[in-house]
Amino acid sequence: MSRYCVIGAGAAGISALEQLRMAGYEVDCFEKSGRVGGHWHTDYDALHLITARDMTGIENFPMPADYPHFPRRDQVRAYLESYARAKGHYEIIRFNTAVESVTPIPTPGAVGSAGWTVTLDTGESIDYDGVLVANGHLWDQKIPTFPGTYTGKQIHSGSYRNTKDLDGDRVLVVGAGNSGCDLAVDVAQNRIDADIVIREGTLFQPKTYFGKPRQQLDFLAQFRPEEQDLINRLMGKLSLGEWHNYPGMPEPKYRALAEGRVVVNDLLFYWIHHGRIRIVPGIERFNGKTVHFTDGTTKDYDTILWATGFHASLPFLNENLITRSRNTPLRYGGGIVPVGLDKLYLIGLCAPRGPQIPVYAVQTKLAIKMIELHEQAGETGAGIEAYLAAFQEPDDRIDIVRVEWETQMNDTQRILTSWGKLPARTQETTTHTINA
Repeated sequence: MSRYCVIGAGAAGISALEQLRMAGYEVDCFEKSGRVGGHWHTDYDALHLITARDMTGIENFPMPADYPHFPRRDQVRAYLESYARAKGHYEIIRFNTAVESVTPIPTPGAVGSAGWTVTLDTGESIDYDGVLVANGHLWDQKIPTFPGTYTGKQIHSGSYRNTKDLDGDRVLVVGAGNSGCDLAVDVAQNRIDADIVIREGTLFQPKTYFGKPRQQLDFLAQFRPEEQDLINRLMGKLSLGEWHNYPGMPEPKYRALAEGRVVVNDLLFYWIHHGRIRIVPGIERFNGKTVHFTDGTTKDYDTILWATGFHASLPFLNENLITRSRNTPLRYGGGIVPVGLDKLYLIGLCAPRGPQIPVYAVQTKLAIKMIELHEQAGETGAGIEAYLAAFQEPDDRIDIVRVEWETQMNDTQRILTSWGKLPARTQETTTHTINA
């Protein structure tokens, strides 16, 4: 009987594990730590969901009704652990077991078409018909470099826990995504002044409208996606104002939420208006604890908090097997199928805007459809990667507008359902071309 491997026991890993079990497959799951939940154990203490509790749970396993609208990090962690317990995952997952390598079984056919050999840090090597990679993309910290040397304390958002980690009371936050804004607010709420680097204009949205989470405004469902975008922008202006209302904020270069980065945070503006947070431009260079900015100003800081993202790393795969664009693996099929590789499925290496946790089961269900086609085709597989390549352009995005991702998923489902019946490249291509 066919056997499959899941790498990782975070939210994506346990979702994939359960979907495979429900579909009747034999599956092993390896987790290098001793716990379920991935980064929810190690994120900064102030982290809360930015999406609504009732829309962010795993399929058929809602978050507890006594959770707040936007659960804390420890509540999300407890929820994921409760799911794994309820599904019997603790008896299946091999904890404290790291995957050292994933190598394609030799074959004259497409890479991966004969399956994959998974080698563990125990020395074991096990052959699998397919591997679902759910090792996460929020762990390999990325820190940019600048001329000069900074001699103060430096902490990446992936290592920061709370303001006890800070040295001194002169703090610079670099990065103005959701995490960077959270960190600046955390510093300010502990009565410490913080500067935040914002190099480019960004559109902001509050978490709630009319006292309800923004994802749960039922009246929006009657509008098309572009109309919802406009309505949300207008409500955002009424609630938060515009860029010129906040000293130092650059003007956004795009108008629609779908056209650029969106940050869900309104406390940043509260603390800007109360003087605890100040916006500064980009960094030009360092000199000791002195930071030189691109507008010619300078300021000394005791601590820099880097909220500058993460590398999309697959450390157990030979990099020669991975086709990258902008340092991210290129994929087909709603972010699931890596270019050039068969029977390897990337679960969670995309972040459609909105609730994240439900995405993983949806991706796995589509991966299972691919698995079914591979098994029907026999030992050499169905050549799904090449088949998808005939109809879709590869995509390098992790952050993606949800309706675009849903279009990719629906397109992939259509292609798989019409297996062998579609003439290549005559279909309307609905997936996204690589961003330059």
